[in-house]
Amino acid sequence: MTKQEPKNSSTEHAQHEQDLSRRKFLKNSGLVAGGLVGGGLFGGLLTKGFDSKEEKAIVDKKEQAVDVQEARQFFTRHQDYLVLMAATEQIYPEDEHGAGAIKLGVPNYIDKQLAGRWGINGRDYRSGPYTSDLKTYDLPAGPAGEQSILDRGDIFLQGLRKMDEESQKRFDTTFDKAAEDQQIEILQDFQDGKVKMNGLPSSQFFALLLQSTLEGAYSDPLYGGNKNMEGWKMKEFPGAQASYAGYIEQDEFKKLDPVSLRDYQGH
Repeated sequence: MTKQEPKNSSTEHAQHEQDLSRRKFLKNSGLVAGGLVGGGLFGGLLTKGFDSKEEKAIVDKKEQAVDVQEARQFFTRHQDYLVLMAATEQIYPEDEHGAGAIKLGVPNYIDKQLAGRWGINGRDYRSGPYTSDLKTYDLPAGPAGEQSILDRGDIFLQGLRKMDEESQKRFDTTFDKAAEDQQIEILQDFQDGKVKMNGLPSSQFFALLLQSTLEGAYSDPLYGGNKNMEGWKMKEFPGAQASYAGYIEQDEFKKLDPVSLRDYQGH
């Protein structure tokens, strides 16, 4: 039996590095393409034997990926969004009954509404006269600031930034980092109209914020809030049921699993 010739160590090392690079490229390409290669059967064959630590790192990164449907569309300043999150959570806090505004996706709902026609008052009468004092025209104090020159997007940006300004002035910290009682104090002053805003009373901004928070908690998840229909589940609301024909004659209350408009879209 003849003795094998020893392999060239430098050549072997280079080949090993090339194989690792090729495999890494294939794996990462598969993840970028939606997991077809990296996560499927074919990918398992290609990447079998990879370092388990590298596998875990990639899995952790995928789990931390943000849902693209939750990407912000209106708010371009992150601080404005942080104030919105803190304010809506104070209005609709998490408790023993269920999720609060943040977990329900209320800030996401508001962001999407402001990015559309609603945010620019696209279907509203927008001609003057304008006033920041609705009592001058003996109008009801509705939540949208109907007689203000500002649209809803302007109102939200000014209101949230004013809340942040008040928090820094009073407590030397941003609104989202202020203590719970400090946040409540500021929200209460907005509700009572004690904070000066340009173009409308601060009570009007608070009313708009309150209305939008409740809408985000209980509207159909199709619109960005009420995540996983948790708001409906807390209220035992059945959602967008196609028909009640099978239950309408029953004497006993029938609790139904909620149905979203998304369930009729086929995806």
